[in-house]
Amino acid sequence: MHDDSCDISVVIPVFNEEDNLEPLMDELQPVLDELGKKYEVLCVDDTSTDASLEVLKKLQRTRPYLRILLHRINSGESAGQATGFAYAKGKIIITMDADQQNDPADIPALLDALHDDVAAVCGVRRKRMDTIVKKISSRTANAFRNFVTGDTISDAGCTYRAIRRSALWQMQTFNGMHRFLPTILRLQGYRVVEILVNDRSRTRGYSKYGIGNRMWRGILDCFAMRWLRKRAFRGDRVESEYFPR
Repeated sequence: MHDDSCDISVVIPVFNEEDNLEPLMDELQPVLDELGKKYEVLCVDDTSTDASLEVLKKLQRTRPYLRILLHRINSGESAGQATGFAYAKGKIIITMDADQQNDPADIPALLDALHDDVAAVCGVRRKRMDTIVKKISSRTANAFRNFVTGDTISDAGCTYRAIRRSALWQMQTFNGMHRFLPTILRLQGYRVVEILVNDRSRTRGYSKYGIGNRMWRGILDCFAMRWLRKRAFRGDRVESEYFPR
């Protein structure tokens, strides 16, 4: 059972981001305070080998909203998000990276777009701050992914999203899930929309991703999504619980 004691949970997978964590929290907290809602921030440390955990512990002393979850073994970004989903208390979950490339100022816009029957709002980076090789590989991957899966996601590589926790109750968790989460939600019958968000250059630390560690796995995952498209059933199929009079 989940504890619905807060409105928003921000889930941040962390791996070797010691220099980014304090500036990220300094930027994130005023934005969340301005919302006037109860919130928590869940940082999932994926067995960092630098001082990330020590920095998080230091930050937690003066930030009671900060929760730290520790992985026993290095499991990747998708596992970090899945752990956050499992432990989050908020009715709405915001996923973002720890590298400060996601702009906290975009959070109000993500939440504003999460209205009516929308289950998830996904960010689309308006101006990619990546190398030309990364830009080309990302565009090629998005086009191939959409061709194979039949989806129309513009920027699957952007994991800056606002999602209703109620839509995640049957989310399939696997290595690579974070790139296909919008597609899975749509296959389950949920409405997913996209909005433009800022993308900022990484100024500290180093990227954990490259063409070599995601291309072939991503191709295989695309065909898995094609299979799922024929097998998925609606996630919102339950209307209500019946109580006899």
